[in-house]
Amino acid sequence: MRSTACELALATPATRDRYVDLLRVASLGTVVLGHWLMAAVGSDGIGNLLAILPGLQVLTWGLQVMPVFFFVGGFSHALSYRSLARRSDRPVYAAFLRARLRRLLRPTLVFVLVWAVAALAVQIAGRGEGGLSGAALRLVTQPLWFIGIYLAMVALTPPLLRLHERWGWAAFAGLASAAAAVDLLRFAFGVPYVEFLNFAFVWLAVHQLGFLRADGRLRRPAAAAAAAAAGLAGAVLLVAYGPYPLSMVGMPGEKVSNMAPPTLALLAHGLWLVGAVQLPARPATAWLARPRVWRGVVAANGIAMTAFLWHLTAMLGVYGAQLALGVPLPEPATGAWWAQVPVRILLAAALTGVLVALFRRFEAPGPAPTAAPGSAPTAAPGSGPRAALGTTLCLLGILGLSMTGLGGLLEGHSATLIALPVTAPAAIGMALGGWLLVERSAPARRVRLRG
Repeated sequence: MRSTACELALATPATRDRYVDLLRVASLGTVVLGHWLMAAVGSDGIGNLLAILPGLQVLTWGLQVMPVFFFVGGFSHALSYRSLARRSDRPVYAAFLRARLRRLLRPTLVFVLVWAVAALAVQIAGRGEGGLSGAALRLVTQPLWFIGIYLAMVALTPPLLRLHERWGWAAFAGLASAAAAVDLLRFAFGVPYVEFLNFAFVWLAVHQLGFLRADGRLRRPAAAAAAAAAGLAGAVLLVAYGPYPLSMVGMPGEKVSNMAPPTLALLAHGLWLVGAVQLPARPATAWLARPRVWRGVVAANGIAMTAFLWHLTAMLGVYGAQLALGVPLPEPATGAWWAQVPVRILLAAALTGVLVALFRRFEAPGPAPTAAPGSAPTAAPGSGPRAALGTTLCLLGILGLSMTGLGGLLEGHSATLIALPVTAPAAIGMALGGWLLVERSAPARRVRLRG
């Protein structure tokens, strides 16, 4: 029997860091709102509002909050892995992977399968190339990139946590230095393909900041302020005097993006954001102690991933209904277009709520592995490599799908992923196969607790 948000809120232990839960919800909510605002659908297709109005790109310095989500992930992963390791005297890697990935992969794969069926139907009907339907098939899987990166963070948590425990801030500095070296090789020496290493170095450095918070090194206001100041100064200098664009999100047609692949400027931006969100932690924690507020945060956390997965579907549904009803689409960034923005956002939020009601069951945590009193769940021998392989297949499949889209399911259109061509059907197969390996890697066992 699943617990309600009210029951979960009442059962919250006094030691739980409620502010982290708020940051998780707020970061995903900001991304959703940003996508709804940036999508500029007009009579000639889907554009980007920030490309139409370049002066608004400075807003991405506050609205590009994906570093905050990865930072929160690092904090949660450190606590989860340490808790399992303390409670068991056997390897817990597979159990850790399975526990961390279930609530992420189940709703994601349901989303992929539902959209794959819809994409096949649209293409069989001969409407998968142009118009809003064709754009939707290309666009709807793009936000999945962050889930692929997050899977890599989960898989690499144990070795990176050991580095953190030995070196602390120096481990973060090492990853940041590697990111700087990659950009130097890329921009100063023109080394081909080296920039893709920063998908690892930049995002894992941000993830490492979560470990520092878990150990209390980023909770002090002075440390948070220093991180924010250093990050902001670094980002300003890099953008002002380096080869980096102003926008912290990708822009169509730009020669250099701070996002794909990520750059040292984006890492500096992440450091400033992480420090900035830490500054109000104490008053926010006191506010979260109010029962009604905390119930809202708990309820939002229970549906946040489902809402993120389906929010573009809802937005495209609103535009599709507008076209079907004959309501004209004003040219983006005009007065008439801005006048429609509040209505479109409210309708997209309402439709997202309907989709969440339909699919939230897949985000709900399943029954916890059973174990005898005085024992902790772990995995059978050899399940760690199986879980690692499954996670790798999942992340490659999801990253591949974010690049290929679903517009070429029948034709087998491919995209290049780590120097190898991948098609949408192959990406879906990798993700599903990897999920099965992860699910079968960690059966519950009764393991004697230490002490």
